[in-house]
Amino acid sequence: MSETSDTVPVTVLTGYLGAGKTTLLNRILTENHGKKFAVVINEFGELGVDNDLVIDADEEVFEMNNGCICCTVRGDLVRILGGLMKRRGKFDGIIVETTGLANPAPVAQTFFMDEDVKRATRLDAIVTVVDAKNLIARLADSKEAEEQIAFADLIVLNKMDLVSEDEAAEVERRIKAINPYAEIRRATRSAVPVESVIGRDAFKLERILEREPDFLTSDEHEHNEEVMSMSFEVSQPIDAEKFNAWISQLLQAKGQDLLRTKGILAYQGEENRFAFQAVHMIADGDFIGPWKEGDPRKSKIVFIGRNLNRPQLRRGFEGCVASQGAA
Repeated sequence: MSETSDTVPVTVLTGYLGAGKTTLLNRILTENHGKKFAVVINEFGELGVDNDLVIDADEEVFEMNNGCICCTVRGDLVRILGGLMKRRGKFDGIIVETTGLANPAPVAQTFFMDEDVKRATRLDAIVTVVDAKNLIARLADSKEAEEQIAFADLIVLNKMDLVSEDEAAEVERRIKAINPYAEIRRATRSAVPVESVIGRDAFKLERILEREPDFLTSDEHEHNEEVMSMSFEVSQPIDAEKFNAWISQLLQAKGQDLLRTKGILAYQGEENRFAFQAVHMIADGDFIGPWKEGDPRKSKIVFIGRNLNRPQLRRGFEGCVASQGAA
C-alpha cells in the first residue's frame, strides 16, 4: 500500500514506573542496530542517557552518536511530530514514550484525529513494557497498569530472570484475561530485538483481528479482572447505516469505558471488507480489500473495556444486520 511507504511508523511505548521502559529506550538510542529512530520522551533527564552519548543538542532535540535523535515533549505532540517531519533525514521510525502513569489513549488518538499527522505518520503499535515480578501487585492497586495492558498490541514481559516459570505463566494468564489479542514477548533487562518492537504494523486496520485468541466467542471465560474483552460475530450482512448509528451512539455513551474497539464488517451489497477501530470515543474505519474467495463473510467486533454489558452489546450488534429483502 502506498500510504505505508510514504508514512513514518510511530511506536507508542508505555509501561508502569520501573517496568524497564527506560532501559528499552536506552538500548534503542545507543545500540548499533543500523536504524535511525526519533525518540520523543517526556523528560530527557529522566531517561538517564549518558551525556557523552549525545553528540549534538539543539533546543529540545538531542542527537545520539548512533544516528538516532531524542527530543522531549514540552508542548504539544502534534507540534513535535510536525517539527520532526520537517527535519526528517528519513527516519526509520518515531518512538513516543508516555510517562509511567499515563494512559496511552490520548497519544493514540492523535493519529486518528490530526490530518497533518495522519498524512505524514502512521501508528505502528502500542508497546507496553511489563514487570513480570510486580505486575500482579500493580494490577491490584493501579487502574493505569491495567489500561496499559488493555491498549497494547505488543507486551514486553520484562524481568523474566526474577520469576519462576509458574509465576511467569500466571502473569501471562492475567495479561491474557485483560487483553487476549496482544502478542507477549518475554525479556530480561528489556533485551528484545529492535525489529520485534518497531515496524510491526500491528495497528493497521488490515491486521485488526489477525491474532485471534482461542476463546473468541467463549462466554464462560472467567473474568474477575475489571478490564475485560468481549467479541461477537454475525453471519448475515451488516447494514452500514444501522451500524454507524449504533456504534456512534455507543461510543458517545460508553466511550470512557470502551478502551479499544475493533471490527471487521461485511456490509450489505459491498464486496470489500470494512475495518473499524476506536480508542475510547475516537473512531476510524476504511474498506480494506475484498473478501477472500470461499471465506465466510462473517462480521466480528471486539470490545476491550470496563463495565461491559454482554447481552446489551450482543443485541446492539445483532440489531445492525441488514433486513432481508434489502438490496
